[in-house]
Amino acid sequence: MKIRLIFLAALVLLSRSLASAASLPASAQAKVDEQFKIITGWAAESVIVDAVRAHNASVPADQAALTQDKWRALIVLDPLVRSFAKNPVGQFLKTKKDDSVTEAFVSDATGLKVGFIAKTTNWSHLGKPKHDVPMTGKNWQGPVEVDESSGQQQLQISVPVLDGGKPIGSLVVGLSVTKLAQ
Repeated sequence: MKIRLIFLAALVLLSRSLASAASLPASAQAKVDEQFKIITGWAAESVIVDAVRAHNASVPADQAALTQDKWRALIVLDPLVRSFAKNPVGQFLKTKKDDSVTEAFVSDATGLKVGFIAKTTNWSHLGKPKHDVPMTGKNWQGPVEVDESSGQQQLQISVPVLDGGKPIGSLVVGLSVTKLAQ
């Protein structure tokens, strides 16, 4: 019993130290705050706003039939997956990518993908704060984590895609924690 209590206490201390190690220093947070300004500008570009508006109006049949499981089963070379990286939104995001950006993707009002730099882990982000918070018109910042799709330690931030001041989608950008620390 005593060994079990010691083990549990050690586990609690370890989890606390890992959580504090994952928090950002003030200098890194200042860089994140600057990134919010930059990606808000990206989200306002007509290539993104127009594509999200069009996707909200009419989701192509092949995309409407997708589920999370079907999406995960698709390989990165699948023509449908590649179409999101090669469409105007995907191409625009690629022009904005630098060493600090680990991933970037745009979702429509229902969380479905409109375009991205590289295949995302999930087809829809509806029900997740990274999409739901921007759909209320607010920015969102997630915790430091290892991202499934990029394999890098990152921090995700997201902003609303606005049309006439109304949220119609979201733009999520992953930021490299290593680059934020520099």
